[in-house]
Amino acid sequence: MKQMNTMKFTSVALKNLFSKPATRPYPEQPREYPDRTRGHVEVDIDTCVLCSLCARKCPTGAITVDRAAKLWEIERFGCIQCGCCVETCPKKCLSMKQSYTEPDGTKKTDSFIKTNMPEPAAKPAVKPAAQPAAGQEAAKPAAKAEAAQPAAKPEAAQTAGQEHT
Repeated sequence: MKQMNTMKFTSVALKNLFSKPATRPYPEQPREYPDRTRGHVEVDIDTCVLCSLCARKCPTGAITVDRAAKLWEIERFGCIQCGCCVETCPKKCLSMKQSYTEPDGTKKTDSFIKTNMPEPAAKPAVKPAAQPAAGQEAAKPAAKAEAAQPAAKPEAAQTAGQEHT
């Protein structure tokens, strides 16, 4: 009985020695993925307008967009590669690449900062409906000061007259 098992093992070992390997040399020969493979989401941050439609459409909430900070982020292990964000993007700056994310021991978030986004246009200042002319404004405080002085002068004259008596 042991002799029978040894013969089976020998035939398998000889077959494996003279046949092609079952595995592929990974770094030298990368895997070719079939069409329609959903690998991972890629963003072209230069064409993105940070509208955040992709973040609203993401079922897992893996995408976050901060328009004020000009920041687009994706949590790679939170993404389920459904492609909803790619379909929703109005500028078509998102795409699904046919390769998977690199394996890692920790969860990470990929951040992209938009550097070529123009600053928002400054709002025009609201002008008051009726503004007096500059010459009239200067005349009004002077008139008020003159009106206040005559009231003070009679009192000063009365006090000065009392001192002489």
